[in-house]
Amino acid sequence: MVENTAEEGLAPIRADAVIIEGKTKRGKPCKIIDNTCLVPRAALQALLDDLIEQEHFGPSGLSMAGGNSIRIGAPQSAHVQLGDDIYRMIVVDYEARIEVF
Repeated sequence: MVENTAEEGLAPIRADAVIIEGKTKRGKPCKIIDNTCLVPRAALQALLDDLIEQEHFGPSGLSMAGGNSIRIGAPQSAHVQLGDDIYRMIVVDYEARIEVF
């Protein structure tokens, strides 16, 4: 779980958030958290399976645009469409979070 949610600019995980766990191709535990509680479980499972297949989990190094340093473990943000709705997805290490867009 992301330990420094406030530091990373992420909302706290809701008590009723939907969490689906899995394992990466290398056997590491990973999970997807629907912090909106709106996405059907089947869609969350399919997204988690896709993230695992594409090897999106694990520490990564990113450089901010124009920056001279690389920050290991920086959150990666994208937008995903699940059904008719668009959500913000944040991946940090072995956790993917779905937030309101």
